[in-house]
Amino acid sequence: MNSYKKDIAGGNRFEFGKNWQRFLSLLNEERISEAEKSLKQMLEIDDLKGKSFLDIGSGSGLFSLAARRLGAKVYSFDYDPLCVACTEELKCRYFRDDSNWIIDQGDVLNDGYLNSLGQFDVVYSWGVLHHTGAMWQALENVAPLVAEGGRLFISIYNNQGFVSLFWTALKKFYNRSSKPLKWLIVLGVGAYFEFRWGIARLIRYRNPLTLTYLPEKKKNRGMSVWHDLVDWVGGYPFEVAKPEEIFYFYRKRRFELLKLKTCAGGIGCNEYVFIREKED
Repeated sequence: MNSYKKDIAGGNRFEFGKNWQRFLSLLNEERISEAEKSLKQMLEIDDLKGKSFLDIGSGSGLFSLAARRLGAKVYSFDYDPLCVACTEELKCRYFRDDSNWIIDQGDVLNDGYLNSLGQFDVVYSWGVLHHTGAMWQALENVAPLVAEGGRLFISIYNNQGFVSLFWTALKKFYNRSSKPLKWLIVLGVGAYFEFRWGIARLIRYRNPLTLTYLPEKKKNRGMSVWHDLVDWVGGYPFEVAKPEEIFYFYRKRRFELLKLKTCAGGIGCNEYVFIREKED
């Protein structure tokens, strides 16, 4: 049993579902539109009409909702029952009794479950596979779910070497901490990020007291600054990879890179869109 499996067995795993339940109270039309916009930009499409869309690790359910509004037939699943409940809540709000949106509880590491799903035109898993405790196996498992000519849209945390080891240790400590200490850790990390942006603005001869990180983060994919920050600090298990590692991994499995959006060597996620090559 590896260290991640021991941690998971011991309950040292971030409660993603509780975080996304709180996020749903903030969801509005502007955030949904931003989520739709990010899908269209990265997938390079105008809509998803006539397409099937698999959301692996649906979390809050926001991107399943965005895909459904863009016309896709959606299948959503998550390991966390509270995340499943969040996704069901959004379906209830916007697409009640819709047969073209199926929601389930499932595990991306369960081969038997995945084999029952079939293939999809778009397989989407944003910021999920690196939290499974077996990232490379998860990356392997999603490949057969993509239909020939279909697209795989994933995001994986960037490997920063020693810095990534520091964040891993902090995340592990966070999940073992009391609730008041957790709040202090999140606030401290948020202040650290804003301080870094302030220094960068000062170097560029701009006002260092003007907030930049938080407003920009608020607009990112329709998500919430606070809930994304909590997810970042607490998200454990936590694994990372360099862009070239992901690129070569999928090239060996007959996937062509369509689009890459990097975090510029920082601590965030690198986003990848691959196309599965058709068999000769």
